[in-house]
Amino acid sequence: MPNLNMKHLRYFWAVATHGSIARASEMLHLTPQTISGQLRELEDQIGAKLFGKAGRNLALTESGQLVFSYADEIFRLTGELQDVISGRPPASGVTLRVGIAMVVPKLLAYRVLAPVLALPNPVRLICHEAPLTDLLADLSVHKLDLVLADSPVNPALNIRAYNHVLGESGISFFATPELAARHGADFPRSLSNAPMLMPTGASALYRALEHWFDRHGVKPRIVAEFEDRALMKAFGEAGVGIFTTPTAVEQDILEKYGVTLIARVDDIKERYYAISAERHIKHPAVSAITEKARHDLFALRDNGLAAPDRVIPMHHPDGVRHPTST
Repeated sequence: MPNLNMKHLRYFWAVATHGSIARASEMLHLTPQTISGQLRELEDQIGAKLFGKAGRNLALTESGQLVFSYADEIFRLTGELQDVISGRPPASGVTLRVGIAMVVPKLLAYRVLAPVLALPNPVRLICHEAPLTDLLADLSVHKLDLVLADSPVNPALNIRAYNHVLGESGISFFATPELAARHGADFPRSLSNAPMLMPTGASALYRALEHWFDRHGVKPRIVAEFEDRALMKAFGEAGVGIFTTPTAVEQDILEKYGVTLIARVDDIKERYYAISAERHIKHPAVSAITEKARHDLFALRDNGLAAPDRVIPMHHPDGVRHPTST
């Protein structure tokens, strides 16, 4: 394919940004017929349709979304270069678009992404939450730079993406003080018939908890399942049931929700991934995320957690949370 005509690309970018040829023509001070003709030439050069009809409006095709993601970055950098040459501070720094799978705990997502905001060069963080399959589709057409998930890419999806392990954590069980007083002693047998809040069956944690309950011979009463684990915690805070969260953010849960830690379990592991469209991470903000997560948030510490296949109960019948000892 010969070199792209940048004038055609700018007209395409203007139409995609403003949502219609009419609005783009006003902004560019060109006739709609001129822009339509230039778009057809660009489509001929690329060999794919860039727009389709969506009622009275135009909608980007899959090829259009891919081209727009690159065009948007090109013209953002062009504007930044003009600012720098003119001696003005750049209007915006680097942009990082992150998709967060709905099953990923929000506090953990915050802890993973927080290092981006502390970088010396400003980064504009754009977060989008959706089911993992939807996020991977957006990643494949470069609408996202990164996806945070609790499971790797399923090879059956036939999406070119690469898994970067951020780390893993055991899980902790929490409840309101009243529920913890009833179900904290003799853990995990005390979970039999206890009200339990669970992630949805599609999540890796749901399956891991099911196996763990079977292995310990307990059968909780599942009250509700949630895709959004922040909503699950809100129900837990209201006393509806016992819930779990990664031990890595245990202290955040205690401070934010006013609940009681019942037990830490280290033989259920939640593993988290940064999924990118590139094998080797080049985006500086993504590098900061992976390095900080591996060496801080998920770093192995001598913190008295249980060895594999052991449980550390934290709530005692006297209603006091006792420190762990090994």
